[in-house]
Amino acid sequence: MGWFSSSKSSETLDPTSRQDRQRCWDSRDAYFACLDANNIVKPGDEGNACAETKKKYEQSCAKSWIDYFNKRRVLADQQQGVLTQARTQAESVRSR
Repeated sequence: MGWFSSSKSSETLDPTSRQDRQRCWDSRDAYFACLDANNIVKPGDEGNACAETKKKYEQSCAKSWIDYFNKRRVLADQQQGVLTQARTQAESVRSR
């Protein structure tokens, strides 16, 4: 059952509902906090470490949002690495 089906159930998410969006964001934050606590960058690589929070995240968010959030998390980590490398190079140039 999708977001735009004609019949509603208690499990159908409504992307226009502030409450459903907040529930999604809260479950995402809890899942990502679990990943951070286990030093895992890429969602899905955690095995059983964050099974409960992952299940709630997947139940609370639309698949397209999950895909976006997960990709964004990995990209943010990669960007942090590039920024750190750039700072290191800039410092080494200044110290010459």
